[in-house]
Amino acid sequence: MKKKSIFINMHYLELGGAEMALIGLLNAFDYNKVEVDLFLNKHSGPYLKYIPKEVNLLPEIKQYANIETPISKLVRNIQFTSIIHKLKSRAKLKKYLSSHPGFDSVASHIYMDYYIKVLPPIKINKYYDLAISFLDPPHIVQDLINARTKIEWIHTDFSAIPYDTNLTFNRWEKNDYIISISDEITKTFINVFPSFHNKIIKIENIISPSFVRSRADEFIPSEYNQQENTLCSIGRLNAAAKNFKNIPHIAKIIKDSGIKFKWFIIGPGDNSEIEKQIMLTGTCDVVKIIGPRTNPYPYIKNCTIYIQPSLFEGKSICVRESQILCKPAIITNYPTSKSQIQHNIDGIICNMDNSDIADAIIELLGNNTKQQQIISHLKTHDYGFEDEVNKLYQLIQS
Repeated sequence: MKKKSIFINMHYLELGGAEMALIGLLNAFDYNKVEVDLFLNKHSGPYLKYIPKEVNLLPEIKQYANIETPISKLVRNIQFTSIIHKLKSRAKLKKYLSSHPGFDSVASHIYMDYYIKVLPPIKINKYYDLAISFLDPPHIVQDLINARTKIEWIHTDFSAIPYDTNLTFNRWEKNDYIISISDEITKTFINVFPSFHNKIIKIENIISPSFVRSRADEFIPSEYNQQENTLCSIGRLNAAAKNFKNIPHIAKIIKDSGIKFKWFIIGPGDNSEIEKQIMLTGTCDVVKIIGPRTNPYPYIKNCTIYIQPSLFEGKSICVRESQILCKPAIITNYPTSKSQIQHNIDGIICNMDNSDIADAIIELLGNNTKQQQIISHLKTHDYGFEDEVNKLYQLIQS
């Protein structure tokens, strides 16, 4: 029986939840059934080494890599065409955001129409059974790849991002199916694009529990003191959605309660704002920024509680990983939180106010019985969802 062919496009494989979800999907495929071509705009990121050997990683093409390259570097490399199109995209984004106050940014990739006109073809003489745009921008799959079925993955809460519906309607219309990672994500998407409700299919992010657990055992973090309460949060340090700048203020409340603890923040990005808040709150003794880690799993496994204080999330991969590692998690009540945690059963959902987050942490740290109840539940449930790959097989067969 001939294998079905799949094309997947992704930005790169830097540290991030969507990147980890892609690795989970690639590891879940049965390569006796399918052959997979992976096209990364840019061959960068620590997760490159986790691409299964059965996957055909297509060659990098400079013009596509330039999409993901900062303008300052493009200037040094004299990539003037890419610079012009990137500046046009930024200008259009800035104009759109000026009429949508209250939002820090939105993916400028929605303005990829400038780039598509000048991108060279991806030289593949193949007609695919399925083509997947795993993360914005979708234009490469939609406009440059030949496939019987085209799908786009959505990972974000559409109630939290000011999408230009007039611009993006046609892009969604080109998909045969739209993959949502949770019921809540589906609801927020349908509120913005109600006419596409028949195209939505829910496929949970796939994470390999064996992969997570084996890497979690690679070392014990030297930064941790196993004799004290340890909190852990993971994400891009300067991402407004992660709300990390408020961690020092939450930590100050916990510190003033007399509880002994340390809170470790792990992830890439500019940490200057968090450092500023640490100095203002006098929490440099309890809040520790340790930056990016290619293997964050030992930090999750060896902490007391995992904390996700986000303003919004699609469906946090880090929370799922903490569940796989049987670690109690506290998350804020962002719109999609109930798709992630059953309150008081496999984690805690608290209000987004700093004092409420602090109170939830203080309460759980002081309640070992509740911690053990959550851990017992996590041990008996599957948070990997590896069987979700069968839904893609069904799309290929349909």
